[in-house]
Amino acid sequence: MLKKIGVLTSGGDAPGMNNAIAGVVKSAHAKGIEVFGIKDGYKGLINGWFTKLDSDFTLDIISKGGTVLGSARLPEFKEESVRQKAVDQLQKHGIEALVVIGGDGSYMGAQRLTEMGINCVGLPGTIDNDIVSSDYTIGFDTALNTVIESVDKIRDTMTSHNRAAVVEVMGNRCGDLVTYAAIGTQAEVFSPSESKLTEEEICIQVKKLADINHRSVIILISEKQFDAKALAKKIQEVSGYDTRATILGHTQRGGRPTGMDRYLAFTAAMFAVDKLIAGEGGLYIGIENNQLVARDIESTLNMPKPDRTQIINKIRILNSKQIK
Repeated sequence: MLKKIGVLTSGGDAPGMNNAIAGVVKSAHAKGIEVFGIKDGYKGLINGWFTKLDSDFTLDIISKGGTVLGSARLPEFKEESVRQKAVDQLQKHGIEALVVIGGDGSYMGAQRLTEMGINCVGLPGTIDNDIVSSDYTIGFDTALNTVIESVDKIRDTMTSHNRAAVVEVMGNRCGDLVTYAAIGTQAEVFSPSESKLTEEEICIQVKKLADINHRSVIILISEKQFDAKALAKKIQEVSGYDTRATILGHTQRGGRPTGMDRYLAFTAAMFAVDKLIAGEGGLYIGIENNQLVARDIESTLNMPKPDRTQIINKIRILNSKQIK
């Protein structure tokens, strides 16, 4: 029977991580297991930055964005000697298993710790929705709502002044935020990372909208594709629209988690604790067809990415209809 487990957050912060922490604490305490929070991810793990968590603590964190435990990247964790320091610290404190909340990069560390005798279960925490073995990740829904709200506000001004706006959205390896937000806001032009448009293609589409006196234009782009300000300038030169650029940046990471992110995070955490109690490790908890599933970490890292091409093309065809 487990007596002590640890929980840490790793990689980029995501709304809902605190709800996952709360889920671990409350479900473990209900079964007589102590929970220790580990500060600043794997960095805190090797340094022994552990703090005991109680149920009262969970009430203070469930409405907060980010992660109260902190997060830090530690590339050196891929080295066995560094991981051994983590194992030594866990054994020193009597912590027998670990819940890791983070992205793909965090799971390899969890897998290696499991191989070294510390059972680990991973939870999908990333706003980009780029963990392919889960339909949705903790933080994606909140970030998506933040993007949509921001674009709606930008649209108000663009419509008022007959302008165009280039809006840069996070997700350089996964364009789900751009694609979903484009559908949610009816953006006229969008360029997700999986289906990138050229600058010329974007300018041509915006020029066609200008030719039919379309009142405002929103162009959504995934980060690291273009220089947003330079692209806005080029669009203005070609189309005649007064064009502005907005980089949403870290506003997408923060904020109070939505109800869906809270639900996903808490229930996935409960499921993770059940797996650890059953003596299982090296697992990743995901959601598939609205059901929680536990998969082997090694297999999840090699799963093919979902193909969004069909929906992207359908929306682009619908957008093109309005300028014919």
